[in-house]
Amino acid sequence: MALDIVALVLVLIGALLCVTAAIGLLRFRDVPSRLHAATKPQVLGLLLIALAVALSLRSWTVVASLVPVVLIQMATAPLSAHMIGRQAYRNGTIHEETLVVDELRDADR
Repeated sequence: MALDIVALVLVLIGALLCVTAAIGLLRFRDVPSRLHAATKPQVLGLLLIALAVALSLRSWTVVASLVPVVLIQMATAPLSAHMIGRQAYRNGTIHEETLVVDELRDADR
């Protein structure tokens, strides 16, 4: 009974984080803010939901199928955010005056 309550709380927190990420994508105006909203809360939300599913079902086969999902998400979210941010910089959609450090200024665009 206690593990089911913990799983319920984890699902609710994970879903709240995923909804927060979606709202951030819609509300934020610039690319770096949208990338932050798309990666950090969404990955943590998925991790919490996967943990809740594992606690709720209490099966090693479920855990074995959830681990690759979480690992792939944790590997691809930062990579895709990096590629989107770099392309936005190349297109000029990032305001360069708002950057604190611009390591790509001298690099070949």
